[in-house]
Amino acid sequence: MTSLEPKATSPVDPPAPQRAPQGKVKREPKPPWLKVPLPGGDGYSKLKSLTRDLKLNTVCEEARCPNIGECWKGDHATMTIMVLGDECTRRCRFCAVKTVDRAAPPDPDEPEHVGRAIGEMELDYVVLTSVDRDDLADGGAGHYAECIRSIRAHAARTVVEVLIPDYVDTQLETLMAARPDVLAHNVEVVPRLQRKIRDPRCSYERSLDVLRQAKDHDADVFTKSSLMVGLGETHAELEDAMGLLRDAGVDFLTLGQYLRPSPNHAPVRDYMTPERFKELEIEARAMGFLYVASGPLVRSSYKAGEFFAARLVNARRGRKS
Repeated sequence: MTSLEPKATSPVDPPAPQRAPQGKVKREPKPPWLKVPLPGGDGYSKLKSLTRDLKLNTVCEEARCPNIGECWKGDHATMTIMVLGDECTRRCRFCAVKTVDRAAPPDPDEPEHVGRAIGEMELDYVVLTSVDRDDLADGGAGHYAECIRSIRAHAARTVVEVLIPDYVDTQLETLMAARPDVLAHNVEVVPRLQRKIRDPRCSYERSLDVLRQAKDHDADVFTKSSLMVGLGETHAELEDAMGLLRDAGVDFLTLGQYLRPSPNHAPVRDYMTPERFKELEIEARAMGFLYVASGPLVRSSYKAGEFFAARLVNARRGRKS
């Protein structure tokens, strides 16, 4: 069993990138591998128009995802839809979503609206996520579950992944009763950086509990988590964090470069090269993850990983993808 305490950097760790003195992070231009073309094309324009017409909140847009052009084009588009409003009750230092102490009450018509929208868009794979709603008695788990059931009713063939807040116990039981195909919950950063980067109410231990308990509620569900790099973590800490996720039975892992949404967010400490991401992918696969997506522009909701997950889900359902 891997310890939650961060390990000291080992002699075989790769050389640490040069960093500015504490409190004075040097601002450097993004490396060329982080440059992406502006989104466009008929497929992108069609989905963008549909999201406006159907009044959907998408993380693709709210979180300024660099992959939106890739994911929203072609015949096999994927999308991440955000329910329970677009205002979060937590203040993580990496996230571009706006924060409040108390958000507007959930729209009672949203589950039906979301289900009909997914049916109309004919998505092969949808990621349903939400802001944190600590102002609600159940954290919004009941409303979230109704959104899943509505998608099942209107788009039975669509594979449903849910990227959830840190629901545990009765909240998670309520959510899992709706039977998502993939249960994702992101630990975001290595254990040592949790209090610096995530909201103080979050913790690595609680996140691991979410992922373990999901399997307890449904042994057939695939679980997934994500780590960001570039916030000052060491290679040994990344190995430790990945080991903890695998010990918790996590099936899918994504690793991507943190990009600062604004000057008010946590600074980027270093940029990892594509070659280093490939090395991490090899290490993670050796740990036993079923699928690993690792690259500078990889995000938790990532089209290539969703195609792989869809094949596994459809095989489990007993049909061709």
